[in-house]
Amino acid sequence: MSSDLAPRNTSAAPVPANDDNRYKAVQSKLDQLGKAMDDASLELEGLHRSMESNAAHAEDVTSDIEHADLDPKFVRLTFNVALALVGASREVRNLSDTAHETADLTYETKRTHSKLYGALDDIRSNRPEKTPRPGFFNR
Repeated sequence: MSSDLAPRNTSAAPVPANDDNRYKAVQSKLDQLGKAMDDASLELEGLHRSMESNAAHAEDVTSDIEHADLDPKFVRLTFNVALALVGASREVRNLSDTAHETADLTYETKRTHSKLYGALDDIRSNRPEKTPRPGFFNR
């Protein structure tokens, strides 16, 4: 059984959670979050496949040591390892699905944000006069 628990993609920096709520900054943060969730989903899918493979191998070893008349204690222990790997694999799959769903929702949020505020940002960005910050008139 082999497993590579070290993260493969170490370039994924966390998205800064600051108070920069300008249109382009929010679009950038949503894009970074979506990409990070896509990367996490792929990594978790790989881990899921690896754990399933290790669980199957552990089940094979259980069968082999049972047929070799090893002490039943070791058969039970190896079987428990196989069961634990199956359960952990299932949970990793759930986590992968959640990361994928989060990525999809992030991209949907980015599109909605663009639809709602993109034209306003174009107007504000392309006029020579300073304009009030969003929310100024709501005070």
